[in-house]
Amino acid sequence: MHDLAGADPELRFSPYCWRTRFALAHKGMPVETIPWRFTDKPEIAFSGQDRVPVIKDGDRVVSDSWAIAEYLEDQCPMPSLFGGAGGRAHARFINAWADSVLLGAIAPFIIRDLFDVIAEKDRAYFRQSREARFRRTLEEVQEGREARLPAFREILTPVRLTLRRQEWLGGAAPSYADFILGGTLMWPRCASRFALLAADDPVTAWMERLLDLYGGLGRNARTA
Repeated sequence: MHDLAGADPELRFSPYCWRTRFALAHKGMPVETIPWRFTDKPEIAFSGQDRVPVIKDGDRVVSDSWAIAEYLEDQCPMPSLFGGAGGRAHARFINAWADSVLLGAIAPFIIRDLFDVIAEKDRAYFRQSREARFRRTLEEVQEGREARLPAFREILTPVRLTLRRQEWLGGAAPSYADFILGGTLMWPRCASRFALLAADDPVTAWMERLLDLYGGLGRNARTA
């Protein structure tokens, strides 16, 4: 698996790659991870696109975290990531919400911090591409983040309401829906020291449980 890394090759911070890492751990599948940087696009040209995660399973190449989850489920149904067709549909909604709402909400809080942890060779590309996207400097995007925290935390209200009634988004046990959200939150956890979640937030308690899964896969991850 090609996995986005920082200047430190052990610092892995991609939200999409973390979704896949949790899914592989859930399946009990051993994996070799290969550190990849933003400017290493030729190294994954074999996949027909230029983003990670990319997995190679024998002769089969699969990219995109959602496509990889479906591939893993189809190839190795148990233990299940989805718990059936209904669970897959539920996870598809969580995936769309995380990609369209949550990632964009997190980015302004950590965008300058990301610049500090990525490889030197990636910095010009990262600054140019992200400043073009935001139409402001990285510093301006991240400025004033403390004042914006309450509004961000409100976005997670549906998650809190769900966790009042069940231990996991998947119900009694974690499912790929949990790995989508958890993988997304591993992004700021690994790449930034800025705390997005309050200590007494039910989402924080849920995240703590997730970090301890699979021998502490998330807990033991390198952080900035």
